[in-house]
Amino acid sequence: MIETPYLLFLGDAPDQLAAKVAQGIKDWRPENAVGQIRLAGCEADVGLTDMTLEEARAAGAKTLVIGVANRGGVISPAWKEVLIAALEMGYDLASGLHNLLRDEGDLVAASQTFGGTLHDVRVPSVGYPIANGVKRSGKRVLAVGTDCSVGKMYTALALDEAMRRKGMKSTFRATGQTGILITGHGVPLDAVIADFMAGSIEYLTPDNDDEHWDIIEGQGSLFHVSYSGVTMALIHGGQPDALILSHEPNRPHMRGLPGYALPALETLRDTVLPLARVANPACQVVGISVNTQKMGEDEAQGYLAEVEARMGLPAVDPFRQGADRLAEVLASL
Repeated sequence: MIETPYLLFLGDAPDQLAAKVAQGIKDWRPENAVGQIRLAGCEADVGLTDMTLEEARAAGAKTLVIGVANRGGVISPAWKEVLIAALEMGYDLASGLHNLLRDEGDLVAASQTFGGTLHDVRVPSVGYPIANGVKRSGKRVLAVGTDCSVGKMYTALALDEAMRRKGMKSTFRATGQTGILITGHGVPLDAVIADFMAGSIEYLTPDNDDEHWDIIEGQGSLFHVSYSGVTMALIHGGQPDALILSHEPNRPHMRGLPGYALPALETLRDTVLPLARVANPACQVVGISVNTQKMGEDEAQGYLAEVEARMGLPAVDPFRQGADRLAEVLASL
């Protein structure tokens, strides 16, 4: 188990999205984070108190969590001084990067010398099966996005919270490093060998009560040429009964791909539904989640109303307004 509370390491994150791991922990498990630590030039801020390693240790922090999700998932040499100093002070380290802590000789040496534990959460811990496509009992919902990092995880967590408040049976199923750090379990999907990705989601969402909903954390986007594979694995392995379309309207282009524009919500709907019905012919699109964090209240309300009228589906910002309306749709299915 990864010991809490955490000190969240933002490093030299170039923008707010690069610190999405730290932001997710702060927003959904604030009791697990005593503060943040940033390097010179960091352009991200998750709204916690800036602390030194010493200050956070005195405040009770036990694990330094790398809260940065950079392109390629690499441990920057610029971070090493802080990471090694943390181990020397008695911290454990936790990371969801592809570049594993256990593969960094200087970090391994420091952990062995000072007794700290290195937690690599993006390492599959199970021998997952190849997907067989057999229909499972229970119900499943998946958020799919027009791009990466548009709020699919936030949608799932907010939906799980709303459903539990209403007395519905639900389980949030984490499929990425942030979700795993928040809940303590899940499948690190983008680190699973390709042949077994869909099977890992079948494993993650097994047979369940007929009224139980598995809320599957979305990943990537069918329209993102770098990360579309994980989305297909979720669609076919998850066999969702319901899909929620996720979108952030203020983006000039796909995340990290200046030459690619985001698709329209209608294009996402018309592309994803036939693919989902390969594995579950009864699948339907039930709602839309919009990340309106860069809009004022009036602008956000106007945009949501326009999308809802245009698409004929409930459109909400689950983090800003809650996900009750989406939960109500699922309760009717």
